Amino acid sequence: MSERQQTSLDLFLSESQRALETVFGDPPAARPNPAADTADVELDAAERRHAAGLMRINHVGEICAQALYSGQAAVARDPSTREHLLEAAQEETDHLAWCAQRLRELDSRPSLLNPLWYAGSYAIGALAGLRGDGWNLGFVVETERQVEAHLDEHLQTLPEADLRSRDILRTMKADEARHADNAEQAGARVLPQPVPTIMAAASKLMKAVAYRL
Repeated sequence: MSERQQTSLDLFLSESQRALETVFGDPPAARPNPAADTADVELDAAERRHAAGLMRINHVGEICAQALYSGQAAVARDPSTREHLLEAAQEETDHLAWCAQRLRELDSRPSLLNPLWYAGSYAIGALAGLRGDGWNLGFVVETERQVEAHLDEHLQTLPEADLRSRDILRTMKADEARHADNAEQAGARVLPQPVPTIMAAASKLMKAVAYRL
């Protein structure tokens, strides 16, 4: 007996469930937390507040990554491209879980605007995907390269004693670099200007807001 073909309603329901689980749920990580064996050193109030702000930005980044990849996968034409996107999204779920755990350890919370971040990123991902799989993968490459850059910034500005956050961000950075490399090997096209500049400006705005909210 052949499998029933997925309808538009099926897609809407599955994507809605994914969105709710990402934004309001507590998705489990498939891999151990990189900071599991690292001692949690006591930070002063200012250091803790700054570390929490940075980890909230990274948590938002993972919310956006989930939405981007889901939106792109929903309209991907080639099954291998869709599989690549969903595989990357699974590793981003690990990042999301690790960031959420670190925020709790810092007695802080995720961004209050996560539903908005998710919705906007999903729409951007779907629009990118509609341009075709080469542009779809090109968007992945540019996104991951920009994420690598801001993780480098955070590794430089985190409180020196916050080794747990550092261990998480280093693993995330290595994963993001691998996602970009895999997308390039799969046939990503280089995004033309001003797309990368607009993406960087949007990311800068998101980071400024998410640090506080």
